[in-house]
Amino acid sequence: MNDSTKFTRLPASDDDRAEPDRATREAVLDFWETRFGVPPETFDGHTFWERGKGKLWCYRGEPPSPVDVEALGMTFLRTRQEHWKPTLEAVQRFGEHATECVIHLSESEAEAFVAGYDQELDWDGDWGYLVVTHDLAGRREPVGVGLYVYGELRSQVPKGRRRDLDT
Repeated sequence: MNDSTKFTRLPASDDDRAEPDRATREAVLDFWETRFGVPPETFDGHTFWERGKGKLWCYRGEPPSPVDVEALGMTFLRTRQEHWKPTLEAVQRFGEHATECVIHLSESEAEAFVAGYDQELDWDGDWGYLVVTHDLAGRREPVGVGLYVYGELRSQVPKGRRRDLDT
């Protein structure tokens, strides 16, 4: 049973889980591969943990389970909602491996995105959560998570992380 006061390691597969609604490592890897084209081996050496309902964390290494700490690695994924949502931290760390559902923004579009503004943009891919990238120092870099619906890219940059770069 998942305890909201402790981190518990995700079960490896459906056969290993006691709660039918709980995510598994297998499902997490499948989500990242299916939605974003991130190969499962990208997460070799990482373990996945849940604290609370559907709040997943990613940790490089193998601490004991369960773990009674306030934080473990990085927040990674929200799973107990209609659509799984990757976190800003996860996309900034692993989004460089994404080959699907990636939208690349111009400088002005990226500035508006990190400031938290929604934008009407053309996108010919799937609706839903996207890896948002922009060119930084000559490379395509992931800057965050966007939600694309009805011709609009909605910034998912948390309020405390938004920045006005138009100076």
